Amino acid sequence: MAASALIILGLGLIHLFYTFSGTRLTPRSAALLTSMMEISPVLTKETTMWKAWVGFNASHSAGAILFGLIYLYFAVSESALLFRSPYLLLVGLAMLAGLVVLGKLYWFSVPFIGICIATACYVASVIMSRL
Repeated sequence: MAASALIILGLGLIHLFYTFSGTRLTPRSAALLTSMMEISPVLTKETTMWKAWVGFNASHSAGAILFGLIYLYFAVSESALLFRSPYLLLVGLAMLAGLVVLGKLYWFSVPFIGICIATACYVASVIMSRL
């Protein structure tokens, strides 16, 4: 369980760093970047596609970091409570399963493989807790 949480925490921290540092999450096309900085989504004119992109990436990172910190805490400090709680176990599994689906459909291989490994560790820890 701790390994699963650490993988997701690490992916979230790396993603947050890339969101605000360097050009790894910027478009390869300068024209597209310019357009994203100038054009608003249909939903509102209060932001640009670029600001929304940065915000979505940062909040996506925050979710992964939160998941990692909470499940790492439970795995290390409150493992009896975690493994006796069907609610916590199902919520964690649902989160990871959702990330696996998103990773397969929309992301690239590195985060997808990392999330698959984290999910396998998670499931293995639940199985081992039942033995």
